[in-house]
Amino acid sequence: MNDFKDRESEASATENASSGLERRRWPRQPAAQDRLNSFEPPALKPLHFSTFQLPPEDQFDAWKEYVSGVVDVRIPDQQSTSAGFLAEHTAWNLGGMLIAKQRVPGHSYARSETRHRTSSIDHWVIAIMRSGRSWTEMNGAVVENEPGKAVIRSLGFPFRGRATDAESLQLYLPRDVFAETFSGHNIRNNSLLSGNLTSLLVEYVVALEGLLPTLRTDELPGVVRIVQSMVTTCLLALTGQEPVSNRLLGAALIERARHHIQINLYSEDLSPETLSRALGISRTHLYQLFEPSGGVLHYIQKRRLLSAHAALSDPANNQQISDIGQTVGFSSAANFSRAFSKEFGYSPSAARSAASSQVPVASSSHWDKQEGTFGDWLKALGT
Repeated sequence: MNDFKDRESEASATENASSGLERRRWPRQPAAQDRLNSFEPPALKPLHFSTFQLPPEDQFDAWKEYVSGVVDVRIPDQQSTSAGFLAEHTAWNLGGMLIAKQRVPGHSYARSETRHRTSSIDHWVIAIMRSGRSWTEMNGAVVENEPGKAVIRSLGFPFRGRATDAESLQLYLPRDVFAETFSGHNIRNNSLLSGNLTSLLVEYVVALEGLLPTLRTDELPGVVRIVQSMVTTCLLALTGQEPVSNRLLGAALIERARHHIQINLYSEDLSPETLSRALGISRTHLYQLFEPSGGVLHYIQKRRLLSAHAALSDPANNQQISDIGQTVGFSSAANFSRAFSKEFGYSPSAARSAASSQVPVASSSHWDKQEGTFGDWLKALGT
């Protein structure tokens, strides 16, 4: 009997070993615990701002300072700043796109002609309302936004509006992100996106916002491409047109030209001649490309003056005004002052005085300074 049991045990062991060998013909899948142990830290570090921890009388001024790179804001006329302004803003930088979530009480906002002229930020913004409503006016046309819909507008143009107490998501996309599909004038600025395609976009972005803390680095480019494709599809439906291939060359050339200008902005050799050689096109063709911008020389000078304005507006910059002018290509202080005043409506010294007289209304400790500020992210987007 014992011999029989021994033989039975041997047979069972042999059978188990055989089945084990059979299973090892297939790639072994990692166990769940193995996957848990191979934890990869999240790729995105959110930038958070809140007025909740500030005294009520300081809350609105802190919010006004935080968003000043994009818009100027005001509280309703019948409301006092001492009553408080509970607002919060969280942003994620995906590289080719910024996503921001904000909750703000009712207020009015404006991107004025002066701010537009003095800012290098000209991105597209897609605003998705989760609660509340907003009304935005541009060129005399008012567009109302509400939950389930979205509005696209460019920060490269002045606008103004007002909003009720609202929670929203904003997508910030570089100015030239649609260059392969549209010429710039074909996108209807300050337009309401609606319909089934917009519903899909809204649902995807809302779901994406919940997943942002878990995304891996290698997933970010694909997410950005998906969002850009969905927005492009919504815009095509809005304009009722198909992509036009013969526009691609001109749009691509303009983008290459702008990139070349930006990386050579302070070079003494930057000129229509060197630019046309770098692009491999004639000067006549180059002038045609930049005709909507007032000409290639005007475009170069404006980018240089914007760079000078940023330097003068930086309280930490101690360069002499004449040195800043020389850095951006002006051989004399008089020529620099004249061109600067013509472009912005005030002198370089006035710009510096305005910057030096601005005292922060609250300590910067009420927002996280990791990886720069939200304004820094906006300036770097698309570069």
